[in-house]
This record gives sequence, structure tokens and C-alpha cells, in this order.
Amino acid sequence: MHDRHALGPADVDDARLAAMVADSLGVAEVELLSSRAEVVAYDIDSITTAGRYRVSGRARHADAAAGFSFFVKVVQSWGRHPAFRFVPEEMREFALASVPFEAEPRVYLSDLADRLPPGLTIPRAYAVADLDAESTALWLEDVPVVAARWDRTALARAAHLLGRLAASPRVRPLATVADPGGNRTLRSYADGRLELGVVPALHDDALWRHPVVAPAFDDTLRRDLVAAADRLSAVVAELEGLPHGTAHGDACTRNLLVAADRPELVLIDFGFWGPAPLGFDLGQLVTGEVQLGERPAAALPGDEQECLAAYVAGLRAEGCDVDVAAVERGHALGMLLFTALPSLPFELLDAPPTPTAIETSRQRAAAARFVLDLVGTTN
Repeated sequence: MHDRHALGPADVDDARLAAMVADSLGVAEVELLSSRAEVVAYDIDSITTAGRYRVSGRARHADAAAGFSFFVKVVQSWGRHPAFRFVPEEMREFALASVPFEAEPRVYLSDLADRLPPGLTIPRAYAVADLDAESTALWLEDVPVVAARWDRTALARAAHLLGRLAASPRVRPLATVADPGGNRTLRSYADGRLELGVVPALHDDALWRHPVVAPAFDDTLRRDLVAAADRLSAVVAELEGLPHGTAHGDACTRNLLVAADRPELVLIDFGFWGPAPLGFDLGQLVTGEVQLGERPAAALPGDEQECLAAYVAGLRAEGCDVDVAAVERGHALGMLLFTALPSLPFELLDAPPTPTAIETSRQRAAAARFVLDLVGTTN
């Protein structure tokens, strides 16, 4: 009748679960009839996610029985992730502060849901439970999702809403809720991820001869990426001086759920929520599927143009009259840091050079070329 062993320490007792079920059904109390937890498979690794689960079952209230379902996400310090062992000892404190696992719990504990612009919502949190000093379980509404076709019209709609989010006066007080100490910044990302991992790789001759890299990244692209990396500090300084707003931080289409039971887009995964240059969220929106090999880089010029216009319209809807050129510049430089410079397919280098791997590399190279050109035209 009850099998929630998959949750491990993230589980709650039956009384707590019954209270959450009653809350979700809008009744005073329920009798749990059954419950089951199962692992939710996900194909992208996250250094601060320890597990994803679905808890479902049936409960009786009054004279009726009903089903229930929760999505449980366990977040943890990335010091527990296997990749952390590669972080130099002297950089570990800095690295942990730059990616705080507490970010997402802090967002769910806030009143963000009540502040979002029309057209956006987030899953309801039924419990935010600390498991120990370095991990927290989030018991969330299990949003019924439909298979969405992210055509250009859908992307533009999302861009408009992200523009409203960025400029919303009601959201602005929560811009720093995920990282109140201000440890996670563009400069910390540049000094950590880029300077320590990406920039040395860009100067490694052997990497450019790799059979997955060489067919896709030509000498001109290599030269231009290295030149951009060599002025990294100046790029960050320019971004710091541009107008800022509130950003989701990782607004790819996977984090914008199209729900079956409501008209709003449902924002999820708030690990990178925070203040950012206006236009920042457009980067992952238009390039996220390209990086995953789910959308051709050839779509980028049209996607970017339409989404930029929609994003600016969203800013205007919230009363923000910032210069369009500043938005486009922030968008372009943000993509330089997060899309173009780290575009080499590091995760494919230890696998065989299959046609699929080489095609993924080609698409990323084309996206990097697009970003570099956009940076040049917005200068």
C-alpha cells in the first residue's frame, strides 16, 4: 500500500504526507490509502541536484477517494557532487559560494508566486525541508505538462514574459532572495568556470585537433574565441555597467513548463535566479535547444530578432523605457560568456566521434559564430 523507500531521507511520515495531500485537495483531512515514490529520470546532470522523485497515491476524504501526486526535488551542496574533487583546494570555498544550493529553497520560501507578472507562475511548494546542513528536499506541486512545440511564436511569447519579469517592480524586491550575500555574480562565474576551465582549454592546441572539434570549429572561429577570452575582464566590466533587472538565470525551454491545467508558463529550477543585465534571459531562451542539439543554429537569427523585440515589449509593459541598444548589448555579451566561450563540446570529448557528436559540435560552432557576430554588431 505504501512504498516510498526511493526517497530515502527526503521522505516524510504518513501524518505529514496526509496533511500535504489534504492541503493539495483543499480539504480538512484525508486518510491515506496508498503512496508510492519513484525516481524521475533526467538526462542533464546538475551539480546541485541530488535526486528527483514523484510521489503519488490515493487518499479518502469524506465519502470520496482521489488521487494525488507531488514532485520532490532534493538539492544539495555541490561539494557532494563527484565533479567537486577536480576543484583546486584553494578555490573550493569560492566555488561553493558561487553556486549556493540554498538558492532554490529560498525562492520557494518567498512570496514570488504572488508577485509574478500575468502569464507566469511557479509550482506551489508544500514543504521545504532541510535534510541536513548541506541538503534540502522540496515537495512541490506536480505540474501536468503537455508536449510543447517551441516554435518562434512560442519563444516570442516567453521572451515577452521574461521581459516583464525583468522589469517588474513587484518582483524587484526578490531579485536577491536566492543569493542574499551576492556571492554569485557574472565576475565570479568568469573568474571560476571560465578562467579556470574554459580559457585554458581554448589555448590547448590538442583540443582543437580532437576529431569531434576539428570538423566543426575552424581556425577563424578559434582565433575569435581566443580573442574574446583574452578580453574577458573587460566584457564582465561592461556587463556590470549595463542596466540590470531580475532574471530567472537559466530560462531555457526546459525550465518553462507548458501546463495542461493553466494558461501561464510555469517557471522551475531557480538555482541561478538573481539580478542580471537586461536581456540576459534571452540567451538561454534562444540558444538552449541549439546547445542540446534539439534546434538548428540556422534558426538563431530569426529567433533572436523576434524574441528581442518581444522582450523589449515586455519591459515596456512594466514601464521600463531603457534604450533597446543597451538590452541588445547585455543580451549579446551574456551569450558570449554563457554560450560562445564555453561552446566546445567538452562532454563529448571522451566518447567516439560519431556523426551525431560531430553534428552537435557543428551546431554549437555555428551558435558561437552567431554570438560573436552579434557582439561585433552591438559594439
